[in-house]
Amino acid sequence: QAQLVESGGGSVQAGGSLRLSCAATTYTASAFCMGWFRQAPGKAREGVAYLYTLAGTTRYADSVKGRFTISRDDTKRTLTLQMDSLKPEDTAMYYCAARWSGVSGAWYSDVSYPYWGQGTQVTVSS
Repeated sequence: QAQLVESGGGSVQAGGSLRLSCAATTYTASAFCMGWFRQAPGKAREGVAYLYTLAGTTRYADSVKGRFTISRDDTKRTLTLQMDSLKPEDTAMYYCAARWSGVSGAWYSDVSYPYWGQGTQVTVSS
C-alpha cells in the first residue's frame, strides 16, 4: 500500500521554477516505482517523469527534458519534482503516482499505477 500527498504547487510566471513534493505515508523504496503525471483541462493525463527506485533510473517526457528533475529522499519518504524554465503549457494539475516495482507497462501508462495522490495545481502565466 502507498498513500501519497502532493504539495508545492502554485502560480508562477513563465521562466520561473516550482518544486513539487510527494510524501508517502507508507513507502518502501525497493517496492515501488514512482511517477509524476499531469492533466490540463480538456486533455488526457500524461506522464511527466518517472523514477525506478531500485536502480535510480529516470525517464522524462520529451516536453520536459532538460527542465524537470525527479528525485527521491528515502529517509523522508518523499519524491520531488523540480521544475525549471516553466512554460504556460506546463499549466496542469500534477499528480504523484506509485506502482509496484514488478508491474509491467510503459512508465507513462497511468493505468499501471494503482496509487495516486490528490493532485496539486501548477499555473504558469505568460
